[in-house]
Amino acid sequence: MSETEFFDRLQLKMIRQWERIGKSTPGGPIQEPNSAVVIPSITVDLPVSGETMQAYEERMLFMLFLLRQPNIHVIYVTSQLINPHLIDYYLGLIPGIVASNARQRLTLITPEDATPRPLTYKLLERPHLIKRIRDAIPDPDLGHMIPFITTLAERELAVKLGIPMYAADPRYYAFGTKSGGRQVFAEEGVQHPLGAENLQSEREVVNALIALRKQKPSVKKVIIKLNEGVSGIGNAVITLPEANDEAAITNALHNMQIEFAGETYADYMEKLTESGAVIEEFVQGKVIMSPSVQLRNTPLGEVEILSTHDQMLGGPSGQSYLGAIFPANPAYSKLIVDPARKIGERFAKEGVMGRYALDFVVVQTENGTWEPYAIEVNLRKGGTTAPFLILQYLTDGRYDADKGVFRTAQGQPKCYIGSDHIEDEAYKLFTADIMFDVVSRNRLHFDHATQTGVVLHLVTDIGETGRVGATVIHNSPEEAAALFEHFKSVLNREAEALRSVE
Repeated sequence: MSETEFFDRLQLKMIRQWERIGKSTPGGPIQEPNSAVVIPSITVDLPVSGETMQAYEERMLFMLFLLRQPNIHVIYVTSQLINPHLIDYYLGLIPGIVASNARQRLTLITPEDATPRPLTYKLLERPHLIKRIRDAIPDPDLGHMIPFITTLAERELAVKLGIPMYAADPRYYAFGTKSGGRQVFAEEGVQHPLGAENLQSEREVVNALIALRKQKPSVKKVIIKLNEGVSGIGNAVITLPEANDEAAITNALHNMQIEFAGETYADYMEKLTESGAVIEEFVQGKVIMSPSVQLRNTPLGEVEILSTHDQMLGGPSGQSYLGAIFPANPAYSKLIVDPARKIGERFAKEGVMGRYALDFVVVQTENGTWEPYAIEVNLRKGGTTAPFLILQYLTDGRYDADKGVFRTAQGQPKCYIGSDHIEDEAYKLFTADIMFDVVSRNRLHFDHATQTGVVLHLVTDIGETGRVGATVIHNSPEEAAALFEHFKSVLNREAEALRSVE
């Protein structure tokens, strides 16, 4: 039997498990026994250090909130050992549990490999660790693997573990590339920017730019995106010249503004040749926003709209993901739900399973109406996954896509700002333990009585990068924004106090 055939058989177990546990909520009925093997491997080309890679792997520690269900066992795997205080921090956030009992149902496994390579590769190189993970699963028929992203390597790991994978089969990987997204938008009649896909050489890019300019002479700027770029890494902006000839367009291409600092044109084109790229019109308008829709396709083929967000973008050309505001502005959030659902239904027909997101740009026209354009499919967990699940797990709430509002189990509306980029050189003075102390002393820690406060992530490498992440939860967008700014001011004050110590 081939690996693909064996994997398909394993996935049938996911259907049976979902029928038993899929409708449960964190604070709802007692869930059936189950094991979740969390593999937060960043199996993409991400130019970061081993410490930063570890911090990204720990970003999925919100999955420990599954331990609120008394019959769940979580096996969490990371490249390096996790700071025990970080485990204490997350377990301490879980309402209605005895922490010691939850800890007994938590197994931590690590290869203790600090190299900045994907965790999945490290595990596949170490059969003894795969056996340790298998041995930690009480019943393989009642266990599944939860990866951050799925490639052939994650599928191979699931096969070796002998458990299904709650995520999209890598056979659908092309849907999550920039070219694949544009193709499925076109096939499903979802409006998207003018452009071209599957470009793999400078000449193909130049020819596509010339053709785009002929199709719409008013286009002034174009975005070029590598097929497998993430969080804006792989994007660049091309300012088109007046002349629409090969020499002028080629010169404009050579002078494009690359989003990833330090990357040369030669480096970029080498990656383009390897993975391909798309170009698309830089959509213009009175006001431009960048919302996203997060969906879930269940193992039973159901399509669920989970959330909408307004993305916070920055970087040299405004293409890098910095964070998100939840929920998206109701003035246009409903306009992106219907096209997102259409893509979700297409994916359900294909057999895609798990969480994913669609990115849009919405443009306000002169008469004040909003026009949506789909731009990307992220067929994986993304930047909006963690903050939304943190809110959902901590409040037992649900998002109403028709009304554009999230309400807790008690009916209270909630909003948040989730950011991966709260950063300053001065923050390098902090450690993870200092961060926990700061939020505690300043009464910023999430309060279960009011269901407001700050939940930290990305704290492991703060001493190296000067960056921390947080989900800042409150009752309204204005209150969430005010608390977010207060949190940053507290960090600045605390950093200044540390700097002044002699």
